[in-house]
Amino acid sequence: MTQEEHIHLEEILKLATEETDKGNLDQAKKIINEVLTALDNDQSKEPDSVKIRADALLRLADIERLRGNNDAALERSEEVLTIAGESQLPEFCAKARNTIGLVHSYLGSYDKALEYYSKALATYEELGQKSGVASVTGNIGIVHNILGNYDIALEFFGKALAAHDELGEKSNIARVTGNIGLVHYNLGNYKKALEIYEKALMAYDEIGNKSGVAAVTGNIGNVHLLLGKYDKALEFFAKVIETYDEIDDKFGVAAVTGNIGLVHTELGNYDKALEFHGKALATHEEIGEKLEVALVTGNIGNVHLLLDNYDKALEFYGRALAAHDELVNKSGVATVTGNIGIVYSDLGNYEKALEYFGKALAAHEEVGEKSGVVRVTGNIGTLYATTTFEGYNARKAEEYLINAIGICTEIGAKANLVDLHKTLSELFEKENQLADAFIHYKKYIEIEKELNLVEVKKQDSIREQNKAIEIAKATADAKHQATEELLHNVLPPSIANRILEGEKLIAEKIPSVSVLFADIVNFTKLSQRITPEELVDGLDRIFSTFDNLAEKNGLEKIKTIGDAYMVVSGAPLQREDHAEAIANFALEMLEEIKEFRSISTGEEINLRIGIHSGEVVAGVIGKKKFAYDMWGDAVNTASRMESHGEAGKIHVTEEFMHAVGAENLLPLRFIPRDEMDIKGKGMMKTYFLEKN
Repeated sequence: MTQEEHIHLEEILKLATEETDKGNLDQAKKIINEVLTALDNDQSKEPDSVKIRADALLRLADIERLRGNNDAALERSEEVLTIAGESQLPEFCAKARNTIGLVHSYLGSYDKALEYYSKALATYEELGQKSGVASVTGNIGIVHNILGNYDIALEFFGKALAAHDELGEKSNIARVTGNIGLVHYNLGNYKKALEIYEKALMAYDEIGNKSGVAAVTGNIGNVHLLLGKYDKALEFFAKVIETYDEIDDKFGVAAVTGNIGLVHTELGNYDKALEFHGKALATHEEIGEKLEVALVTGNIGNVHLLLDNYDKALEFYGRALAAHDELVNKSGVATVTGNIGIVYSDLGNYEKALEYFGKALAAHEEVGEKSGVVRVTGNIGTLYATTTFEGYNARKAEEYLINAIGICTEIGAKANLVDLHKTLSELFEKENQLADAFIHYKKYIEIEKELNLVEVKKQDSIREQNKAIEIAKATADAKHQATEELLHNVLPPSIANRILEGEKLIAEKIPSVSVLFADIVNFTKLSQRITPEELVDGLDRIFSTFDNLAEKNGLEKIKTIGDAYMVVSGAPLQREDHAEAIANFALEMLEEIKEFRSISTGEEINLRIGIHSGEVVAGVIGKKKFAYDMWGDAVNTASRMESHGEAGKIHVTEEFMHAVGAENLLPLRFIPRDEMDIKGKGMMKTYFLEKN
């Protein structure tokens, strides 16, 4: 391959990255495969060709990782490792190991992730590639943040940030800053988290990275969600969706839609929560994002648990568990297993609950997730402290609860401490250990007071938000009703319903319709002899009469232009008898027009009518003012029939006559005209339609 060809392939791969960022994974994969095919056809072993192949395979691995096809992602990455080893490309060895680390982190295999990250880091350090060192250092920080090793996470993020800062890598600076904000979010330092998120937001905004702006804005929304500021959370999530829509990022839209579902879960709007989780799930399934499908399925299970729909909760937890299990995602398996334990505990099936809590605890401990360990350890302690449980055991309950309190204190999870101290105090009171009961009750009160201000604000916010939602719902219902009525007034019912259901582009080819144009003869001269009021009133009465006739015959008025009237039969709802129906309509028009005379002049008003049958393209145009219209040769020919017709007569084409059919039972006859030259059509054989 020439150097120019290599450069061209590299440019194509950049396009694949753009499509991946937008969530168009199929398109990205197609582009990458085209590059690999080009390399296969050339069979070049040149260093540049080998590098491009390695790069393409790594990008494929990333796509498979995003889809949750972890085996395929690891296979592609291992392939790159082999190529890089054979061709002595240590940089690609580091890149492949970093990708493998990402896959294992995604799977919850954090020890494996750290192992591969460490190897990648060592290679980058050996090569002196500071940017690679910084990126992998940041990835190691992400793992420790997930594991609850927050001090270690901040240490690695600090190193990564300093390195990116030295290199002037603004995008990476913004990314790591956002990750530092996430650590403080996990620590409960919400003020600090918001402060750092604002810095990350400014950094992304400065470089024009809309995806980064959206991600951080979403994180700010999550802080407000946790603080109970639901109106603020929804405000930020709305901004995020707007940005993701703008950049056509399906991943982002689905993720934030799920977060909105979490807001409604907190507000107790469970129907709304299920609606938003359902939308998020559908998008994730469409994209093929298996991990997100598993997570959202679990969230739907959580809503059903809150509704006491235990069968439904178990159904969705079962699906989520199977999905996490298929992905070998130990963290997800642990979380859902613990939630299944809560269902059985609520049902009073304590043995079953204990079984699931035990499995969940072992799984959380295996991956080192301290927050998960706290949650499940507390649940087990609470279960042993339940007197209705046959296995009630005060000593075991104390052991688990004290253990949970210790981990909570270590990681700073104050919210969990409230319930743990309260449960332990109640346990000691039952066991008549009053001094111990008092100590833990006092701690429970102290922490509750500390957190009470946040909780009060949270409850106030819930009340305010519910009130705002009720007002907004009433307003939205009124607006929706008004919009629905307006759309049904200006559009065919079937088309109006499609727009109300959210369809944005309505366009379709209809193979056989009949189109009619009618025009008031000598209208221009007539309009000059009557007042404007008489003119408008007369046209209104005439066209209203035609509208009633159209409705009676099942036709659709398309529009009026001045004194011209256009109607179609067979659209938007197709019908086999469209020609017969419009023939009846045309004859009735001629009868009805006899009843109208100019108010001032007493003159007869007459029509010139043209009809043709054929294929049209129909659709809705306009963004604010909608109009259902149609285009094509059938429309143009019908218009020509009207303009080449005669007053008081219905001028039709041969195609229309055949569409009516010789076997029709209507009292019709077709009077042939001499062939005539029709503008834009040439010589045509046409007819006048009359009653038989």
